[in-house]
Amino acid sequence: MSQYIIKRLFGTLLVMFIISIIAFMFVHLLPGDPARMIAGEDATAQDLINIRHQLGLDLPLIHQFHNFIINLMHFDFGQSIIVNEPVSELISERYKVSITLAAFSLWFIPFGIILGIIAAVFKSKLPDRFSMVLAVSGISIPEFWLGLMLIQIFAVKLGWFNPTGYETLKDLVLPAITLGTIGTAIIARFTRSAFLDVLSENYIQTAKAKGLMQSKVIVNHAFRNAMLPIITVIGLQIGFILSGSIVVETIFGLPALGSLLIDSVNSRDYPVIQALLILYSFQFVIINFLVDILYTLINPQVRMQ
Repeated sequence: MSQYIIKRLFGTLLVMFIISIIAFMFVHLLPGDPARMIAGEDATAQDLINIRHQLGLDLPLIHQFHNFIINLMHFDFGQSIIVNEPVSELISERYKVSITLAAFSLWFIPFGIILGIIAAVFKSKLPDRFSMVLAVSGISIPEFWLGLMLIQIFAVKLGWFNPTGYETLKDLVLPAITLGTIGTAIIARFTRSAFLDVLSENYIQTAKAKGLMQSKVIVNHAFRNAMLPIITVIGLQIGFILSGSIVVETIFGLPALGSLLIDSVNSRDYPVIQALLILYSFQFVIINFLVDILYTLINPQVRMQ
């Protein structure tokens, strides 16, 4: 078990190093000049040269990358080019909102699993059709449209919530519903498929033949084996929620990482963009790592391999 974890940990570090290279190269491929953003349109050529020197943008690319990696190893993301504040402080302020929104959006996990189990148990019956209609609708509806509809109905017409902004946890209810809807639909469909495969196995038929109640068959025999593929999908969806909530955060005007990324790209704030790309990627990598570890706990065969 420990050897497997160490092996996966080394693989994770290698992936993060490759992601760091991609993040560094990506921002330097963006069109535009951050020195021009800072100096303004009326700046002289000498002003631009001075600003580039102060920011270290006049160094050869390999030297810039060396400094970037060294600072990254010390968890130093540098200073924001535009607001001249530490990048770590800018991100930490916004990250609290993003992580709170992600936590609120995790309602999709139990709801999607329950919906999928109901659909599998009542295959081809009314509950199954109803559950799958909800699932297909959830996948098909664009996030921006759903968010705007929720704002129109529950914020503008009914006045139950604020349409935009973040002051209390109540303001995260509509964004969490918007963000978790697609995850619920995907989990429901995968859960239904996984449980249908497991419920057709011989040991399940044997358990039913012994007279066990349907609920005990599902909980004691089917649930653990069916959860293996579902765990992978849950991990991916959590990753998407943590790093793919830019549209939802923008629609609801939340002071989170999504708006920070958009502002940083528009202003060519290289350090902030690099830090956010690495943070988003790190979340995905860590979630996949935890999913692999959870796999070994549920399925001993993975551990032996």
